Amino acid sequence: MKIGIAGSGGIGSNVAVHLVRLGVKELKFGDFDVIEESNLNRQFYFKDQIGKYKAEMLYENLKRINPDGDFQYDIIKFERENIKEFFQDCDIIIEGFDKKEYKSMLVEELYPMGKIIISASGIASHDCREIQIKEAGKNLYVVGDFQKDISNYKTYSHKVSVVSAIMAEIALKRGGYIEE
Repeated sequence: MKIGIAGSGGIGSNVAVHLVRLGVKELKFGDFDVIEESNLNRQFYFKDQIGKYKAEMLYENLKRINPDGDFQYDIIKFERENIKEFFQDCDIIIEGFDKKEYKSMLVEELYPMGKIIISASGIASHDCREIQIKEAGKNLYVVGDFQKDISNYKTYSHKVSVVSAIMAEIALKRGGYIEE
C-alpha cells in the first residue's frame, strides 16, 4: 500500500518520519511551501534547510533514515484540479493542511474515490489530554482535540508529535503493516 501525504509541514513531516522509522518504504508527498525558522519548533527540518522547499528537504531527510525507500515528492500547491491525479496511486492519504478549506477540499475530492483519509483537527496549544480519534465515515479518521485551532493558539512540538504518531498508527493498521 502506498501512503500519500498532502502537505509537508508539522503534521505531514512528522507522520512521514514516524512511518519511515516504522518500516514504511513507499511514500508520496507534496507541498509548495519553504522552510522558515519558525517551523523548526515542530517540523522535521533543520536550521541549514531554511529557505528550501519543504517537500524536497523531507525527501532528503527521509532518505537519510532509509536510503532504499521509494519516496516520491513534488513541489505542488494542491487544488481541486490536481489533487485526484497526484494521489490516484495512493491507498491512504494523510491530510496535513493548515487551512480548513484545503482540508475540506481534500476530503470532498478523495473520499469518493474510496481512499482512506486520516486528517487532523485541533493540534494547537500544549494540552494533549483531550486528543481523540473520530471516525467520520468508513474510511475517514480525524485526530486531534477538535477545539484548539492553529489560528487561535500557538503550536507545540510535543502535541504535533502526539497527533502525528496517532495518525501514523492508524495508517499502519489500515495499511496492514501492523495488526488492528
